[in-house]
Amino acid sequence: MSDKKSKPTHGAGASVSTPTRGRPAGDPEIKRKELLRAAASVIAREGYAKASLRTVAQYAGHSTGAVTYYFANKEELIVALLESAFDRFDAMLESVREKGDIRLLFEHWLQLNERNTRFWPATSELLAQGRYEPVFAEVIARRYAQFRKIQTSILKEAQERGSVRCDIPADLLADQLSAMGDGWMLMYPVEPKRFTAKRIRALIDAIGVLIAPAPGAQPAPGSRSPNAG
Repeated sequence: MSDKKSKPTHGAGASVSTPTRGRPAGDPEIKRKELLRAAASVIAREGYAKASLRTVAQYAGHSTGAVTYYFANKEELIVALLESAFDRFDAMLESVREKGDIRLLFEHWLQLNERNTRFWPATSELLAQGRYEPVFAEVIARRYAQFRKIQTSILKEAQERGSVRCDIPADLLADQLSAMGDGWMLMYPVEPKRFTAKRIRALIDAIGVLIAPAPGAQPAPGSRSPNAG
């Protein structure tokens, strides 16, 4: 079905076709990301409950049909938004692995809201919804488990190099560090003035002290000495 009726030309009964109804113009992937950004902005400003497909469409400057072309319902939209948030976390971890400095993760983590003011408020709202929506809980649990697994492997590599303390197993250390990051994420939207550039630097430096090798500490089970061949 077309947006407009085909009009006959002045030729031999030929007609001019029009675009198919419902398919938004432009690059589909770009359009999809645009709608996800709009959804994050609505949630960050007005909360999860008010983020209807119509509101997201209005915020993005599109019709509701443009949203439902990509996302059948609100649940599907929110799942996509959660997946995209964890994709960003995974990208941060890969950057940390390349540099070999776990403190970079928290530097990216704490400075993320400076680069994208809607990210932490929206993400904290969505994580809270995991308590009530099993579909969201499944995504959060699955992707968070993947995040901790990657973070644990990075910490193990750092322990083997001797740059991270070995007296705490890497998986426990990953859980502890993740809890710290989660706490900051939850409080950032509530107390944005507390997280000044100076305080962020101090927090990152404190992490460096906390994870530094303890003098005379025994290696954690399963890790090897930094001097091992």
